[in-house]
Amino acid sequence: MTAEQTQTLLAMIVVLGLFVLLALPSLIGAVRDRRIDRQIREAQERDETEAQKSSSRSTVPSTATWYAEGRRSKKLVNS
Repeated sequence: MTAEQTQTLLAMIVVLGLFVLLALPSLIGAVRDRRIDRQIREAQERDETEAQKSSSRSTVPSTATWYAEGRRSKKLVNS
């Protein structure tokens, strides 16, 4: 291998290294986004199945809902 070929090989390795160095953060971010999307999708599916299970239960308004409705009706009466 001549000196010119060695320099060419070294330059190609440097260029390839720089390309990997610049592309790596982007690839890591894309993989991370896919993982987060998958986790969100799984959580939504889990929430949907829980909502279907809990929809058969009777719902009773919470104390906060009862208090807020009482305050709304008082405001209507006062005004």
